[in-house]
Amino acid sequence: CESMANRVALRLLVLAQLGARWAHALLNAGQRVALVTGASRGIGKGIAVELGRAGYTCYCLGRSSRMSGVTSDRALPGDLDLTIESTAEAVTAAGGRGVPICCDVTSDQAIKKAVAQVGEAEGRLDLLCCSAYTTPPDGLRANFWEQGTQMWDYTNGVGLRQLYATCVEATPLLIETAQKESTSTPLIVLVSSFGGSSYTFNVAYGVGKAATDRLARDMAIELAPFGVTTSSLYPGLVRTEGNMELERLGLWEEASGGLDLALGETAAFSGRAVTALAGLSRAELLERSGRVQVVAELAKEFDFLEADGSRPPSIRSLAFLLPNYAFPQMEAGGLRIPAWVRSSVPDVLLPWSIFSSGSPPAAPDDEARV
Repeated sequence: CESMANRVALRLLVLAQLGARWAHALLNAGQRVALVTGASRGIGKGIAVELGRAGYTCYCLGRSSRMSGVTSDRALPGDLDLTIESTAEAVTAAGGRGVPICCDVTSDQAIKKAVAQVGEAEGRLDLLCCSAYTTPPDGLRANFWEQGTQMWDYTNGVGLRQLYATCVEATPLLIETAQKESTSTPLIVLVSSFGGSSYTFNVAYGVGKAATDRLARDMAIELAPFGVTTSSLYPGLVRTEGNMELERLGLWEEASGGLDLALGETAAFSGRAVTALAGLSRAELLERSGRVQVVAELAKEFDFLEADGSRPPSIRSLAFLLPNYAFPQMEAGGLRIPAWVRSSVPDVLLPWSIFSSGSPPAAPDDEARV
């Protein structure tokens, strides 16, 4: 026993002499490291917490902190702690290690400082997820000439530029990790949407999401020789805190065009998709690199579910399109849809060539507005 105690004491002494950084590196050797922007709430938070559940050290970046307060241009529930500290605590509670960093990703220097902090503390970065986004307070749905350039700045000033700026700063650390960690194939995940493939909400929104998809695709070409991979992630209709608050206030139907939020996904569902991708082999990740990955379709492929055991359909599935678009139009015309028809819609995907072509299906509210 005395010999064991001496060995433990000697190890602690060595760690103290090495200094805090190297002590941390030794005690956490092999633990994968992720950096998630937009992590204080919504999809970013869901991804961060699920990465924690998978054992990651996760750096949670966002503007909203307990020190500075919650920052948002849209209504949010007042009874929730939507801060980076809360997310970091949830990451740790899930089994990982959460580290909050207050960071405004509109500042290149702030991004640079955050990435440098990760590199200094961890010496590696295995996964970068860019989820920061700003939603305009007056909603997304209107003609582009009525919205003006303000809509472009809202949707693409953070939603697109920060993707590029964050990838620019983080890529050298990702490449370094790929070169020195034989078991790691670093992955960049850009949170996009179906708006990158089909008209959604407005022109500026769609252009930004299409550019996000192209960014993932073109980065994959340049990063392939270095063993770093990319994905453009398509969540479906997501029950974020902001969307749930719109529903509580009675504003969701107008804001969404009548979509049924009850058919939506949780933010954690996107997190399970990211952890599934990150768990693939190097060969599998390189083969998929640069492609669009749909959260609901990954759920079917890798057999993961929501916490309640459900599996929401992909937005390009008949199981989503018929209840949200076709059935409401039919009922607006006086045709009643039997319950057995609603419950038996097959989960069949439209080919991308069909889903992406032409105008989107119009809900009754859209037709009334035209």
